[in-house]
Amino acid sequence: MADIDHWLSSSNERRARFEAIAAEIFEPLQRYIRRRIEPNDAEDVFADVLLTVWRRLDDAPEGQILPWSYGVARRTLANRRRARSRHLRLLRRLELEPHDRFVPPPTESGLDPELAEALGSLSPDDREVLRLWAWEQLEPREIGPVLGITVNAATLRLSRARTRLGRLLSGQDRGLAGHEPLEGTQESR
Repeated sequence: MADIDHWLSSSNERRARFEAIAAEIFEPLQRYIRRRIEPNDAEDVFADVLLTVWRRLDDAPEGQILPWSYGVARRTLANRRRARSRHLRLLRRLELEPHDRFVPPPTESGLDPELAEALGSLSPDDREVLRLWAWEQLEPREIGPVLGITVNAATLRLSRARTRLGRLLSGQDRGLAGHEPLEGTQESR
């Protein structure tokens, strides 16, 4: 009987912790997901994120729940995109069409056209670090766990992405987006 009481007690504690985490992450993750995927898929992705949070509840770091949850959502979205891409490749193969086109992620709707164009010309890593910083209002110490990198790496990546975006918006970056100008060229000065 003691084993059952212990199991019920730990089960209730686990449920209470999950409910507290779900309440904390609900709004921010809804926004995060809706900005990155088609609206009709957002609820399914959010449900998958909550399921992963429940399964990995013991891995959730105290004081870093939201950044950790963003990381879970980011990987869930990546899995969804990969699954969609595989599905589309299969359909194309079945239609006997070669698959050499990339299925782009949802567009940056609602942004200033110049900003959307500049963001679109950045690398996916630069776009993601900027979105986490600007849209989700995360600091590098929170961005690091989301991306699975150190705080120093997150700080450096954010700084470089902001610089690249600034150059694109000011018209100073005439090279390839996401690449630094070569040393000794006019652009590097």
